[in-house]
Formats: sequence, C-alpha cells, structure tokens
Amino acid sequence: MASAVAQRLLLLQLVLGPTLITDLKLSPAAQDFLKLHIDYPKVTYADGFRGYCNGFMAYVRGRRQHWFCPKIHYVLHSPWKDIWKFCNFTDYYCDVYNQYCTLTQDSFPLTICSLAPEQPSTSCFYNTNTSRQRLYLLCSRKYKGHPIGIISLYQGM
Repeated sequence: MASAVAQRLLLLQLVLGPTLITDLKLSPAAQDFLKLHIDYPKVTYADGFRGYCNGFMAYVRGRRQHWFCPKIHYVLHSPWKDIWKFCNFTDYYCDVYNQYCTLTQDSFPLTICSLAPEQPSTSCFYNTNTSRQRLYLLCSRKYKGHPIGIISLYQGM
C-alpha cells in the first residue's frame, strides 16, 4: 500500500515538474500571491459563473475564507518567473505597507475584477476588464525577494 502511494506521489511530481518544489520554498505570503494573483495559463470558467471574474473571485473568497466581497482584485496572466524577477532587487521601501516595493519595467496581461455597483449585500457580482499594464508590487525582501502583493497599477503616459 505504501509503495502505491509513493509511486503516485512520484508520478505527480513528474507531471507537475518543479511546481511542488517551488511552493515549498516560498513564504506563506508569496504562496498566497501566487495562488490568488496569478492565473497562467488563464482558466476558463463555466457559463454558470457569468464571466471570468465571478468564477475567479469565488475561488479567492473561498481561499481567503472571508465571505465579504473585495472591491477590486488584480489577476496576472504571466508565468511566476516573469513577475518574480522584479523583486530580485529593489531600492524602495514603502513605509505605508512596511514592505519593499517596486515598479515593474514590463507590462503584463491582467484582468481587473471590480465589484459591480448597486447589488444585494448577499451577492458578489464582478465586472471583468482586461488590459496590459505595469504594476507596483510589494516584495518580501530587498534582495532576492518574492512578490507578495499588488499595490496598484501604473497610471503613467
């Protein structure tokens, strides 16, 4: 019996590749960022969810175990390594967040899930907007840090 379980775990590791190992090295904050803000490749939800953001935000609310409706949530559609590199070194410390922060030099494809106005308090219905933008990221450390949050989108020219 133990041999069958070991074989299944080995097969799972071979199929998923470095995913399982990567998750073990990340702090809980970085793991949350990865699971709550990165959807790559982008998932397609069933018609019953009435749009991408309604499906994704149901997952976010369940994962956070908070049943309130977040007003806005950013979902990136790029590989982790493409986002992570911007937290490799940062000279900026954001006092407001008590964390290091950085502005990405690249634009990323993303979905902005924003809570629809004027809805019953018992439901969370989201509008879905897609774009490509640069981001202000929170980073876990000054050197070789991991993304742990999205502060906002860059509103430059």
